[in-house]
Amino acid sequence: MKHKDKVSICWLRRDLRLDDQAALYKACKAKYPVVLYFIFDTNILDELSDRADPRVTFIYQQVQQLNTQLLPFDSSVRVAFGTPETCWPELLQEFDVQAVYTNHDYEPYAAERDSALAEYLSSESIPFYTFKDQVIFEKKEITKADGLPYTVFTPYFRQWKNKLNDFFLKAYPSIKYLNNTYKKQWPIIQLEEIGFQTSTMEFPGTDFSGKLAAYEEKRDYPAADATSHLGLHLRFGTVSIRTAAKEAIDQKAEKWLSELAWRDFYMMIMWHFPQTVTQSFKPAYDRIKWINDPNDFQAWKEGRTGYPIVDAGMRQLAQTGYMHNRVRMITASFLTKHLLIDWRWGEAWFAEKLLDYELASNVGGWQWACGCGNDAAPYFRVFSPELQTKKFDPDHAYINHWVPEYQQKKHVQPIVEHAFARERILRVFKAALNQ
Repeated sequence: MKHKDKVSICWLRRDLRLDDQAALYKACKAKYPVVLYFIFDTNILDELSDRADPRVTFIYQQVQQLNTQLLPFDSSVRVAFGTPETCWPELLQEFDVQAVYTNHDYEPYAAERDSALAEYLSSESIPFYTFKDQVIFEKKEITKADGLPYTVFTPYFRQWKNKLNDFFLKAYPSIKYLNNTYKKQWPIIQLEEIGFQTSTMEFPGTDFSGKLAAYEEKRDYPAADATSHLGLHLRFGTVSIRTAAKEAIDQKAEKWLSELAWRDFYMMIMWHFPQTVTQSFKPAYDRIKWINDPNDFQAWKEGRTGYPIVDAGMRQLAQTGYMHNRVRMITASFLTKHLLIDWRWGEAWFAEKLLDYELASNVGGWQWACGCGNDAAPYFRVFSPELQTKKFDPDHAYINHWVPEYQQKKHVQPIVEHAFARERILRVFKAALNQ
């Protein structure tokens, strides 16, 4: 019988970094050499329609970067391709696994996957340890006096800020213990081997040190490029949430800190109310009679609505995998309220295109714009694209960059008239909510 090395496994998912990484720190501080393990999960990859999806390229590049950082320790990431259900038994054939360490993931698929793995490992008498790592506060850490979750952000944020202290911001010095990683250089699977091509899309960097002061003043002006572009890195854990929060506090960037709290808030909502991934938080809104015109939806996706600010946002998304946050609200409101298209259609399109796509925040943002979420804008608040343009892109710098034909007066006619759309949405929503 072949001898198998005794090891611990640190399963990487949304935490692709070596420093200030909770599970990696706990694993490396324990008794056995640590194998860093990453699975290109076909349950997730098979859902992607673009074979050059830039997020897969980003993950691939990050794993390569981890391997470079692990070279001085004569270690590397063990990469697998398949479903967790098939990959884990194969790993247990290779090693005498003493324990598995990983960080919490709050999405419904992840919760099911981790629950199934915990059961399987238990049947093999292997302990499964999981840790909080991608949020500051999770699950039931911030609740009302009666122990129930907050469903309104403002009082949640008040308590979030009150509770925030050095204990919750303390970094895990995982990088100090990398000598405890398992000594082996594994070849990394090529992207082509998992059915993908390298994307040519550019990815934002992680240096946001000088950007947060500008964010406080100019965050609502899409032409100013005054946002941190850190969403992609928070999504895949290439930057620690604790580092981000400390940077916000150091730069006295209250508004940016509140954005991190919104992210925690939506993760907490999804954990307590997993049904909201596909259903409205306010169930009455699931009675709305959407029009769901496929031609209107196509025009919105392609930035051909005849509303300059909407079209600019949709084209920015298509070309860069990013859209300015103010414009995300405008385009989402336009789809649901001007075109009467189900928020789930828009949520799915953003899921396909956004580099920084996070299920909880995306669902939360779409339900907010539609009016059907917790703490949402009221249904009768209908963004006027013209007024939003006057306030936030008065010189048309953003619009002219992304939709140059508007300067040349060659643009398409609006696919729906604002006053008509507003009157229609009020009538349709009222009918559904008064049933």
